[in-house]
Amino acid sequence: MNYKTVLYEKDEQVAYITLNRPEKLNTITTELFHDWQAAITEAEEDDDIKVVVFRGAGRCFSAGAPLDQVGFVYGMKEPKPGEKVGRIPQRVRLNFDRSLFLEFFRRVLLCKKITIAQLHEYCLGVAFSIVMHCDLLIASEDCKLGHVEERLGLAGMTVMPIMVLRCGLTRAMDLCLTGKMITGKQAADYNLINRAVPKEILDDEVQELANGLALYPKDGIAIGKVTRELLYDNMGVTRGMLEHYIMHSFQTNRVYDPDEYNFFKQRRNKGVREAAHEKHDLFKALDK
Repeated sequence: MNYKTVLYEKDEQVAYITLNRPEKLNTITTELFHDWQAAITEAEEDDDIKVVVFRGAGRCFSAGAPLDQVGFVYGMKEPKPGEKVGRIPQRVRLNFDRSLFLEFFRRVLLCKKITIAQLHEYCLGVAFSIVMHCDLLIASEDCKLGHVEERLGLAGMTVMPIMVLRCGLTRAMDLCLTGKMITGKQAADYNLINRAVPKEILDDEVQELANGLALYPKDGIAIGKVTRELLYDNMGVTRGMLEHYIMHSFQTNRVYDPDEYNFFKQRRNKGVREAAHEKHDLFKALDK
């Protein structure tokens, strides 16, 4: 099947799903996560496929949410200064957030094949949250990972059970409350990812791992995946997705006091690029 925003390729028993918006740093648009989800279905329905690798085309894996679209995905309008617009119904926010933060996250976590995330240069924001639900994560040592979208005003909302289980509450809270970026090497030291390797051998390392995992029998992989599904349910990972999408919808209704930084207002007044740099500079003290 052909997709607009991802590439789907097969190499014997391994499927490669490549995020393919390189000119936009593979930011996760609605169209991209729908294509990504459809590509997962294609891999699941192909009985020859045992392992699925997620990777990004061009400069990076993904820079996260497209800052020029944040808010607008709900149908939000950008008023002129002094102009008032109607509020977005909560049901609209809940429907969208359910499709991404519950249904898509669940598709990645419970994919019937073994999943590997191959990360280079940047894996940020919502892209970081998505790949946390893969079976294995391999990054280049210099890859930057982080919940940078916290600095839109979320203040720690991105913490989820899967992240706490990977790196512990102390590390998870530090990363989620600050929104800072860490390197792939640091992420491996935190046990947040499985392995960090020099970027020049990343492709070879992932391919070797994928081909090695594909030696397992198909039934063994299938039973292993449903075993982990039971484990995730018992440990609250799938319940955490439900809570996460509901709380994200609540967060999109937050109110800013006059002296509080409002990215959306600054985006309107100064443009996406300048507002993004301003946001980064404002929270610089949290990068330690």
